[in-house]
Formats: sequence, structure tokens, C-alpha cells
Amino acid sequence: MKNNLQQEGRFSYLEKGEGTPIVILHGLMGGLSNFDGVVDFFPDKGYKVLIPELPLYNMSLLQTSVQTFAKFIKDFIEFRDLGKVILLGNSLGGHIALLATKMYPELIKGLVITGSSGLYENAMGESYPRRGDYEFIKKKAQNVFYDPAVATKEIVDEVYVTVSDRNKLIKTLAIAKSAIRHNMAKDLPNMETPTCIIWGKDDNVTPPEVAEDFNRLLPDSDLYWIDKCGHAAMMEHPDQFNDLLYDWLQKRNL
Repeated sequence: MKNNLQQEGRFSYLEKGEGTPIVILHGLMGGLSNFDGVVDFFPDKGYKVLIPELPLYNMSLLQTSVQTFAKFIKDFIEFRDLGKVILLGNSLGGHIALLATKMYPELIKGLVITGSSGLYENAMGESYPRRGDYEFIKKKAQNVFYDPAVATKEIVDEVYVTVSDRNKLIKTLAIAKSAIRHNMAKDLPNMETPTCIIWGKDDNVTPPEVAEDFNRLLPDSDLYWIDKCGHAAMMEHPDQFNDLLYDWLQKRNL
């Protein structure tokens, strides 16, 4: 997917299709390829899919925060003149999507979160990340999925390279601390944007009760479960994820 990225100004992004824009926000350790299933499915259904690369490691340490990334998304939507969009985020991307929806509700007509942080995240525990320990990183990557085989060598290698880079490691920890600080429990009851919550029944990172809390606190949300599924539903069960999301978008006329 990297080869298909467009570069305009400070934005590097993938774009495919025409129609209602779905802007996808990847997670802290998640690549754009995590959403291949979404990118393949929705352009044929009348949607334009866009995935901007989040500047997770490009900001100064002081600017490395969930709030800065939410503003980055606002700037991207305005730069591409997208009007009102559907935001879809996984893990940290879900948290950024939630905060962007709170800060700029006039730009967001629908919100989709899956395995989102923002209320609670059992990310990697006190010992994460450990530099230079490949087996530890591999186990943590496998723990993200119900089926450990989904954590391919390519995925593990990518995480390993990231946490072995001192600068990226420091930024990773800064982002994680920012996410903890930006707990959204008090904000959610005031967010009226229609929200689709798709969650893995076996998510170890953001357990099922987190999805139930999101659903309880958000005024206009629908919660859907995927069985035998961990933290990245769009990767482990792409067909079921797409079907659930497409049906919800049709039901909500989005």
C-alpha cells in the first residue's frame, strides 16, 4: 500500500473510490495495510476511502498528543475539501477519531470505532516496550489477535523496528501517556454523532466491557460483536467487519 500513497503538502495518504468520504485512522502500531479489506470493499459501494498517515513520530515531543493528531485530521479533511466525513478508527486511531468528533462535530457525520482506546486500554503493561527483545515483541503482537497466526513475521518485524528506534520509542510512550490523560468518559454523553461500535469478543487490549461502556455512554450508538476476534476486527474478520459496517451505514443513511 505504501507505493500507492499520494503526497500533498504535509499530508501523505491513500485515496480510492468516489462518493461519501470514509477517513480511516490507523493505530499506534498499526499500518495502513491493516485496512486492506475496507479499502477493497467500500469504493465499489459508493464511498471514497482515504487513509492519511498519522504523524506519530514527526511532531516535537511537546506536540505528540492525541489532541494534536485530532487537529491534524481536521486539517486533512479541510485540505482535501471533503465536507462532512465518516471517521473510522482502530485502537489509538479510534481514540483520535473520538476526540476529533468531540472537537469538530461539524465535520463528522458518522463515527466508527473498533478496539478503541479512550476509556481503557491494557496496551502492553508496565514492561512495554522492551527494546531488543524480539520474542517479547512477538508475543505481545500475537496477543492482539484471537488467532496468533494473524501476527505475521512482517507485522512483528515492523513493531520490532519501531520500538528499537530510540526516538520512536520515546514518542510511543508519550502518545500512550497522552491517551491515558485524555480519558473521554465525561465527554461521551455529550457527543450526538451516530456511532457504530464493532468489537472483538476476545479483545485482550480493550476488553468487551470497554465496548459496552462506550455503547452505554454515547447517546446514539449501535454495538456489534464479532466472535473469535481480538483487537483488530477489520484484519481478523474483514468480510464480517465490512458487512456489519455497510449494513449500519445503510441503516443510518450515511
